[in-house]
Amino acid sequence: MSGAPTRVFIARLAGVGVFDPRGDQVGKVRDVVVTLRHGSHAPRVLGLVVEVQPRRRIFCPMTRVTNIDAGAVVTTGLLNMRRFEQRPGETLVVSELLDKRVTMLESQEQVTVQDVAIQQDRTRDWTVSKIFVRRGGGGFRRRGETLLVDWSAVSGLTLPDPVQGVESLMATVEKLKAPDLANVMQELPEKRRIELAAALDDEKLADVLEELPEDDRVLILATLEEERAADVLEEMDPDDAADLLSELPLETQEALLALVEPEDAEDLRRLLSYDDYTAGGMMTPEPVILPPDSTVAEALARIRDSDLSPSLAAQVYVVRAPFETPTGKYLGVAHFQRLLREPPSTMVSAVLDDSLEPIGPEAPLQQVTRYFATYNLVALPVVDENDHLLGAVTVDDVIDHMLPENWRDADAAAEADEEVAHGA
Repeated sequence: MSGAPTRVFIARLAGVGVFDPRGDQVGKVRDVVVTLRHGSHAPRVLGLVVEVQPRRRIFCPMTRVTNIDAGAVVTTGLLNMRRFEQRPGETLVVSELLDKRVTMLESQEQVTVQDVAIQQDRTRDWTVSKIFVRRGGGGFRRRGETLLVDWSAVSGLTLPDPVQGVESLMATVEKLKAPDLANVMQELPEKRRIELAAALDDEKLADVLEELPEDDRVLILATLEEERAADVLEEMDPDDAADLLSELPLETQEALLALVEPEDAEDLRRLLSYDDYTAGGMMTPEPVILPPDSTVAEALARIRDSDLSPSLAAQVYVVRAPFETPTGKYLGVAHFQRLLREPPSTMVSAVLDDSLEPIGPEAPLQQVTRYFATYNLVALPVVDENDHLLGAVTVDDVIDHMLPENWRDADAAAEADEEVAHGA
């Protein structure tokens, strides 16, 4: 492996691009697989966990790695696309070793693993060579001294740590978008998944829960204190929060709803009253709503909100008072493309599209889907029998409900036909 550095720190390697010999990127490094051997043998590096599209983690043996530098990993290009599955005896450095407490053999002092260094030996095998550790702090909020020591200078790498922190793990994932972080969390051991969830702020955790499969998000929510669980639910999109609540026992639902802000709880109770596969069960009760005397400038200012999904920002719903769902009489929608063509001082009532028939909350998914397909919609108003706006169904809501329940693990079926195991 000519040109390879003598030492590579794994925490810095996480997120680095993986390229084939032609320079085309095939994925990103997410973790490193090692086997911790007993005796005097240094832990051996088996390979890299590489994330490829669509959010699938595969195994890249070190024998397929031709070069590693600060900004790229180059491979032979011959990678098995089967989903990575951790085997007995394998350890994931980022997921399981960072933040682990170990013992310095000479002083019996407990230190925390901050990073792990690997390097290639004379036989061209990669092994763990150094451990970057931090001593305990000497006072309030004081961080302890850091040391770079031989791997053989510490013990406890193979022992479970009941109070393992997440500081170093957080540093490797803090810049990931919510869908990518959710994918990382799915691959973590359950203990580390719960520890990482506890360390995320409420807004980030809410975004991640929206991207996780049902079992994972229920497990994580169940580990939180009720007050924090309620705070996280408030940060989630109402339709996603209602979906999550619907997966919990009724007693737990009620306990959490009692802690949620009254207005938010009212929205969630309304959503929970509808079947999941109806317009009411899919809708968000918080579309962009304006009175008819609002100006185009005001409408454009509202849809510029970066927190809005593109489908919710595509149109403004114009109603009579009150302006919180359920609103007064629904009048129509103002499409953002039309708004862009009008003078800022124009009233939105002058650019309304009232030809789009809203749908009722009990409309089943099949009817909603046909409506979207027939009229090429990105969002659809939902009204009650008195034409009061209840919310809006977006095209992403529809797609989520059309896909199978395990769609976030959608490559499972394709992988069943693959013949080569990840260690090949």
